[in-house]
Amino acid sequence: MRSLYLRIYLTVLAALALFALVSGWLLQRHFEQERERFVATAQDRAAAWGELLQRSLPGAEAPAQDQAAALADWSERLRLPLALEDSKGRHIGASESYLHREFDDLPGARRAQPVRLDDGRTLWILRSPRAGMLGGGPARRPPPGWGWWPIPLPPGGLGLAALLVVLFTAIAGGAWPVVRRLTRRLEALKQGVEAFGAGALHQRVAEDGRDEVAALGASFNRAAVRIEALLRSHQSLLANASHELRSPLARLKMAVSMIEDAPAAQRDSLRREIHTNIGELDALVEEVLLASRLEAGAALQRQEPVDLLALAAEEAARVQAVAEGETLQVSGDERLLKRALRNLLENARRYGGDAVSVRVQRGAAGEVELCVCDRGPGVPEAYRERIFEAFFRLPGHAEREGGVGLGLALVRQIALAHGGSVRCEPREGGGSCFRLSLPAA
Repeated sequence: MRSLYLRIYLTVLAALALFALVSGWLLQRHFEQERERFVATAQDRAAAWGELLQRSLPGAEAPAQDQAAALADWSERLRLPLALEDSKGRHIGASESYLHREFDDLPGARRAQPVRLDDGRTLWILRSPRAGMLGGGPARRPPPGWGWWPIPLPPGGLGLAALLVVLFTAIAGGAWPVVRRLTRRLEALKQGVEAFGAGALHQRVAEDGRDEVAALGASFNRAAVRIEALLRSHQSLLANASHELRSPLARLKMAVSMIEDAPAAQRDSLRREIHTNIGELDALVEEVLLASRLEAGAALQRQEPVDLLALAAEEAARVQAVAEGETLQVSGDERLLKRALRNLLENARRYGGDAVSVRVQRGAAGEVELCVCDRGPGVPEAYRERIFEAFFRLPGHAEREGGVGLGLALVRQIALAHGGSVRCEPREGGGSCFRLSLPAA
């Protein structure tokens, strides 16, 4: 059987049936014990009443009228429905209460218990309904002519079984919609996962309720959002990288095809062009691989204390800039942090000219801030977030300044990998300031 809801439902029914059987067996044992106890008590009482009445009633040789009168008197004293018959089974007399209860609306609901007297007569004592219901077997039919029509009751076990069957049916009917609703949600989750696996990256599942199934649906949706973002990012990265590779490859192909037929004076320039294009291709491939690894959430290869001011001074010297500020440390991968700082400095030098400054300071929330500022034309407010997207370049800058638009995207990814952030702000007096914030070591 492959349907989960049927397995759950049948498990519930099996547990319910076992519970009903055990409960019925225990109740039946209890009823049997109660019946035996009550029957024993009733027999003891009947024997005591028989012994008392045998001493008190007139003898068997007394006239029937006297015996009947004495029986009626004792019936009223003891408040017991009584009847008496002689040794040959002939009716002698009966109390009014006995005759009245014989014609009850529920015939057979009571049973008359016989008590044999020493002189051969039989004393009939009408028992209460409780005695009959506790399983007292039908007694010998009272003397004919008394209007006695006992109807045997079903055994106590059948009544209990019927009750358990009704209870089982009611619970089984109530359990079905509950189990089916649970498994229907699981089926919907399964269909959503299969659709997502088939390529429908927009597929999400319902998160109704507060139980484990809803939590599982929420976890799947979060994972689906992350996976969709990663796949979209990789697709965009691949498409843009393919586009960016065409230009240096085309220039490289042209230079290679021209170098054989070119005059000796031009061959050196063509070789320099070839080396430049190869270097550009190498840098582009390296940045694409690094961006892909960081986007996939790869763990940092090294976690070590890094003196950010010393690192800033080393990298600033490469672009003839000056680093200043406090000596502060952060924990992370020195190679990646150096790459992020280098990208910021090269970006500032490309767009901001020579007026580039680097400062390391403590932020307002206790974090370490590395600020790279320039005096360039600045970044319009509408593009201050978009410039950190992969392959995004400000309109018109690609033709003038070059670049492929991966530098700042790598800076953000490196900052996020270290638990930090980066933002672009306008600089007072003109230009831009990039703030790389990192947790202090």
